[in-house]
Amino acid sequence: MTSTMTSMPPAAGGRPRPAARQRRMAGRGRLSFMAVFLGLPLAIYLIFVIYPFGQALYYSMTDWSGFTTTHNFVGLGNFTKLFQDDIFMRALGNNVELAIVVPLVTIVLALVIAMAVTVNGPTRGSIRGISGSGFYRVVSFFPYAVPAIVIGLIWAQVYDPSAGLLNASLTKIGLSGFENFAWLGETRTAMPASMFVIIWSFVGFYTVLFVAAIKGIPAEIYEAARMDGAGRFRTAIRITLPLVRDTVQTAYIYLGILALDAFVYMQALNPNGGPNNTTLTMSQDLFNTAFRKGEFGYATAMGVVLAVVTLLFAAIVFAINRLTGGGERRRGR
Repeated sequence: MTSTMTSMPPAAGGRPRPAARQRRMAGRGRLSFMAVFLGLPLAIYLIFVIYPFGQALYYSMTDWSGFTTTHNFVGLGNFTKLFQDDIFMRALGNNVELAIVVPLVTIVLALVIAMAVTVNGPTRGSIRGISGSGFYRVVSFFPYAVPAIVIGLIWAQVYDPSAGLLNASLTKIGLSGFENFAWLGETRTAMPASMFVIIWSFVGFYTVLFVAAIKGIPAEIYEAARMDGAGRFRTAIRITLPLVRDTVQTAYIYLGILALDAFVYMQALNPNGGPNNTTLTMSQDLFNTAFRKGEFGYATAMGVVLAVVTLLFAAIVFAINRLTGGGERRRGR
């Protein structure tokens, strides 16, 4: 009877059959779902992400001063001037140096601490970390809970030549050569001292991240390695590191993006860029050009270059991971 009713012609008056009406309602429901859950986020993304990028690209090709409604289109003139600007090129070199050193050192230290508090404990009994591992986790994570600007200002006082805690401590233990030593004022120490602050502030967070990744590795793998006579170093290189490879890659990208900016830390430690612009970053140069010189069009061109460099950095990290076997390992799973 049901099939007979379904195959009946439309009712008198041309009203659609019940089954056709239900199909139309289902189709409208799917369209409504796509409009709300796909169309709306896409519209928000286009308005608040893509459009500002396009607007920035346009202003980077103008001589806009930032405080007027009129500006002239100069094409690629700002970019040509940019790569002939010795100060900007020095800042670009400083950012590249930060993007290489800061992620590498931070990740190595975080991995060492994470392995120590999870699997590098006693060689007998269950797989566990060193004694008091919970205390080390809390202490290492503490700097990340402090705002970046506060960390920068605190360490600027620690590095103070005449009243800083660092020089006072070194002088007290007999190292008289560090009396009134300007850590942030010397060309050879300004960048390493600044890097140390950034690394110190992020080691704890990435330690917690790697602890979570290592705890996801089955304990049986470590027990089998222990039975085969593998030492701590070999276990770390041959087991732990390959199994947390994706987490390390993600951490390196995030740290690299941070290093390519590093505005807050560098501005708090050395707002003028350090001796001979030793610690000047692209974001600092952008800030000075826009708000001190009133050259917003030229500063926007710096921002576009910074965005391109950041994308290139992420692409290089992905490419290196793939070339060294990361992609093959995932396909093998």
